[in-house]
Amino acid sequence: MYDEEIGVDAAAAPQRTTLPATAAETSPDNPWPLALLSRNLKSYLDRAPAAWVEGQVIELNRRANASYITLRDVDAEVSLSLTVWSTVMNRLELPLERGARVVACIKPDFWMKTGRLSMQTRDIRPVGLGDLLARIERLRQALAAEGLFDDSRKLPLPLLPGRIGLITGRNSDAMKDVMRNAALRWPAVAFEVREVAVQGVSAVAEVSRALAELDAMAEVDVIVIARGGGSLEDLLPFSNEDLIRAVSAASTPVVSAIGHEADRPLLDYVADLRASTPTDAAKRVVPDVGEELQRIGHARAQMRRILDVMVGRERERLQHIRSRPVLASPHVTIQARADDIERLRGRATTAMTAEIRRDADRINHLRAQVRALSPQKTLDRGYAVVQLADGSVVRQADAVPGEAELRIRVAEGEFGAVARGN
Repeated sequence: MYDEEIGVDAAAAPQRTTLPATAAETSPDNPWPLALLSRNLKSYLDRAPAAWVEGQVIELNRRANASYITLRDVDAEVSLSLTVWSTVMNRLELPLERGARVVACIKPDFWMKTGRLSMQTRDIRPVGLGDLLARIERLRQALAAEGLFDDSRKLPLPLLPGRIGLITGRNSDAMKDVMRNAALRWPAVAFEVREVAVQGVSAVAEVSRALAELDAMAEVDVIVIARGGGSLEDLLPFSNEDLIRAVSAASTPVVSAIGHEADRPLLDYVADLRASTPTDAAKRVVPDVGEELQRIGHARAQMRRILDVMVGRERERLQHIRSRPVLASPHVTIQARADDIERLRGRATTAMTAEIRRDADRINHLRAQVRALSPQKTLDRGYAVVQLADGSVVRQADAVPGEAELRIRVAEGEFGAVARGN
């Protein structure tokens, strides 16, 4: 029975009841025998399954029965020594060379006698261009399915960037092309340059670190990742998944200028703009000062023509308005309105006078009617009004008591009387 913490192998360990059960329980006073540790390590490693790994051959030492290879990770500074027996090497169609990219099926082996750990290679195969292309295509499809390449995620480039971040190789032609052509188009252009490894195991880490630094700088408006042409293996760092995701997460627009027209690493798909060459990147990032001045000149000339046409049209409209009679002789219109007012005033006066006369005649007629019907007129014709002392008018003779005092009103004046019985 075996303990997972490199414990005692009960079948192989000496029958001593005082031995610690696990490695964690050992102490200076109660240690394990070295043979027991070796047997447990070998037992543990023998149960470990074989694994396929990928790397680049950086050292190759051929012997009669075995070859000793140092394999380095393609994206990190990690190396591992492998032992490849001649039977495995002989299965290769072409001899293995330094710099080759391979996949190998390895299993750890522990040699108890000397305490040496070795990696036994059960199979080794070179990675061809077809395999690399197929792997890149599978990654491209997977990232595309996540939406990392969608146009909706791409950021627009500024019309005139204040400062351009440039990630490129150390003293490379790509850097010179970008900076020279950008300066020719816009002399005042400013760069923030990060010179990094653009191929090899450190390329992904250095490019990603430079991208993070430039993305964090507020004065950098756009970032260009540039490299000249190269083989498929040389451009593999720009199809690395970690770098692709870092570019997708950047908040600053990124321009990919990797290789030549035919080179299409995955960086081209995730970048906000793909330039066919570093020179093309310089042309796409900054405008041409001569072209911009020419556009400004054309715009000013067009605006001048539009203003001239508009002013001329408005001048003609004003001239037409001024030629109208109402503006050419404004007093004529005023005099006509004055004549109309005078005529209307005369008509109003005439109508009012006629109406007053008609009403005066009607009043006189009514006055004559009233006078004709008044008691005074009756008195003037010889009639008299007899009133009792209380002022009531006598209309019937029997209404007058005997010896009653009466007042008799005639046309001019009145006098008193005394009634006598019949």
